[in-house]
Amino acid sequence: MSRVTDIRYVGYAMPDMEAERAFYADTWGLQPVAADDGMAYFKAQGHDEHHVVRLRQDTVSRVDVIALAADTRADVEALHDKVVAAGCKVIFAPQELTSPGGGYGFRFFTPDGLPFEVSSDVARGDHRQMVRWDAVPQKISHIVLHSPDHKAMVQFFIDVLGFKLSDWLGDFMAFLRCNEAHHRIAFLPGPPCLNHVAYDVLTIDDMMRGINRLKKKGTEILWGPGRHTAGNNTFSYFTTPGGFAVEYTSELEDVDFHGHEAQVHVPGPQIMDQWGVGIGGPQTMPHPKADPGLFQPAGI
Repeated sequence: MSRVTDIRYVGYAMPDMEAERAFYADTWGLQPVAADDGMAYFKAQGHDEHHVVRLRQDTVSRVDVIALAADTRADVEALHDKVVAAGCKVIFAPQELTSPGGGYGFRFFTPDGLPFEVSSDVARGDHRQMVRWDAVPQKISHIVLHSPDHKAMVQFFIDVLGFKLSDWLGDFMAFLRCNEAHHRIAFLPGPPCLNHVAYDVLTIDDMMRGINRLKKKGTEILWGPGRHTAGNNTFSYFTTPGGFAVEYTSELEDVDFHGHEAQVHVPGPQIMDQWGVGIGGPQTMPHPKADPGLFQPAGI
């Protein structure tokens, strides 16, 4: 069955693109990718995905696109047909992509109005073997979103895009997988928007060294360091100059894609954070509000 198999990148727009560009290049640890279209692209050093972040100047901060991977052009076309059958608004049908890295893909709005892309055949980039103490992202780990009907959105990602349910936290947070990683997408209740984008670092030591680097460069931790229960991954959360939440994480659990059985974790302080020694908590994260770009294509 055709399905999404991974995350490619997130495209953002914001008023101060230069501050955001400097953050990703000098503080967060991504590498610029050459482009001549007026936007800024960044790749992670430990994976061959062409780029994981795209930045665009605009008068408002918004999510331009969340790009997902499919294995083949036939999968892209089959997923397009399923999206259409589900009643989603298509931004553009499957076509050759002209953005850096190329590929073949389509874009659509989820029922909530967030813009997504599904693509295959994107050019691969350079990468290197990461080693302990590098303390920079290997790749995007997962993305967490809000939805006013989060249970319906979970079912949409399962039925239409081919994700599988890994776990629930109570009845308010669902963790979905599209490969062996415990989760690549998760949903929380709330207005339609992005909660955060998480990046894998190699080890817990790399996460702690990364926290130290960010602090030295003036970016304080919002919540963490800690370890979640669902997925068993470590976490530390920050915000970019544009106000978007980002996370360093490590040791995310691998599960059997087909055979893993979901369970429900009862919410509690040491379920949200097994260590319970970090600062902050969910209440210190940015308050969710509807994305200004809902049902409005970025046009690029």
